[in-house]
Amino acid sequence: MIVLVSKAKLYFSRDYNPRLAVAAARYLNAPVEFEFASPFSPGEREKFLKLNPNLSVPILVEGERTLWEADAIACRLSQLANSDFWPVGDSLPDLVRWISWGYWNFVRACDRVHFERVTKQRYRLGPVRQDVVESGLSEFASSAAILDERFGAADWLVGNAVTYADFRVACVLPFADLAGLPVQDFPRVEAWHARLMEIPAWRDPFAGLNAPELPTVRTGAG
Repeated sequence: MIVLVSKAKLYFSRDYNPRLAVAAARYLNAPVEFEFASPFSPGEREKFLKLNPNLSVPILVEGERTLWEADAIACRLSQLANSDFWPVGDSLPDLVRWISWGYWNFVRACDRVHFERVTKQRYRLGPVRQDVVESGLSEFASSAAILDERFGAADWLVGNAVTYADFRVACVLPFADLAGLPVQDFPRVEAWHARLMEIPAWRDPFAGLNAPELPTVRTGAG
């Protein structure tokens, strides 16, 4: 039996990988304390550098043990919950397949568009590079078409119930409207995310937490 080493703490922010980790933790009813973190804020660098050499969140801390990267954290929390949210056995290769494909294709395509249209405008990082946006939208369309075909045969990516693969691949979709991603062109993908939005932990993972809003995105930036 896998047990919690000690009371755990999950450091997070509102960006989509930390959001993913918080959603997974709350879906699993994980016994963790949530703490909003900003590793690049004044005076915070040294503290978080000891926890994650990448200076990024999410970070799961159990006693002297630290674990970073949303996928690894979700795996650990699923172990603790003994949950099929991270399925093992014959389903495990399929889970890994969709996590890997999703990250390197669908998520990466969405991220390219989101970075130009949202992140850069939120943090004043320069003008939108339209060539990058167009390339990202092209990759989004080809990846979304694969997902749309998949959801013609099933409601979820792995097996007959929601798993972490669904959370991982969909992690960018709560930000799709802001990024101007044409999810509506892929009705089965849109319906899949609507199913996810029926899950409270996915719909609003920050409910009741101290989670300051992200800076406002400038309008008319491209």
